[in-house]
Amino acid sequence: MPVTSAVLPVLPTAFAATRAALHSVAERVVAPARTAATGNEIALEATPGGFGTPALPDGGRVRVELDELVVDERGGAVRRAPLASLVQAARLAGLPGEGLSDEPLAVDRDAARALAAFYAFADELLRALHAEAPACAEPSPVRLWPEHFDIAFEQGEEREGRRAGYGASPGDEHHDEPYLYVAPWSEPPRGPGWTATGFRGAELGYAALLVAPDPRKAALTFFRDRRAALLAPPGR
Repeated sequence: MPVTSAVLPVLPTAFAATRAALHSVAERVVAPARTAATGNEIALEATPGGFGTPALPDGGRVRVELDELVVDERGGAVRRAPLASLVQAARLAGLPGEGLSDEPLAVDRDAARALAAFYAFADELLRALHAEAPACAEPSPVRLWPEHFDIAFEQGEEREGRRAGYGASPGDEHHDEPYLYVAPWSEPPRGPGWTATGFRGAELGYAALLVAPDPRKAALTFFRDRRAALLAPPGR
């Protein structure tokens, strides 16, 4: 499902609460819907207005569009409802819902729109970066991972210490706002630029993207510079 990049907005005050609520929907509803259909797959992807499963074996899809859960069925039928609770969302997705909370989900529509814009921006960036990777770098697919709620892929020769994750997080326990990151599998190179908070690697925060004259160019420059540093011979 194609996702069109959007201009990055200023984050609403409800962003953190909405991110946490939608993260729980990704982990507890959308990813399990894919697992139920495939047996073992959990990875998701950016979709218009948010995130969801790739096309399922029957041709359907389960996804979040802003503050609604949407079930696209084979044949073109669509079922949707506001995200009221985890148990309600699970039942709409065809899951049993046992053990899930019926507490109201704190999903603000404007904050959900901001999250969707960030995912669309990140998805486009990472796919452009992925297209630059040579076959020898063995790039993995671009995926949205429900556990950390980030979009990422990996590339680089592991045996040479150059493999790293290139990704975009909507925020976490160490970051109130979204950020881009490069996370090497091994010790990062010495030198400036590898000063991420909460993990070993490099990061570019949302605030820096907002003030950049061209956020897309700034983001690609960040990724390419960190990639070049990983590829540089030792001592350079």
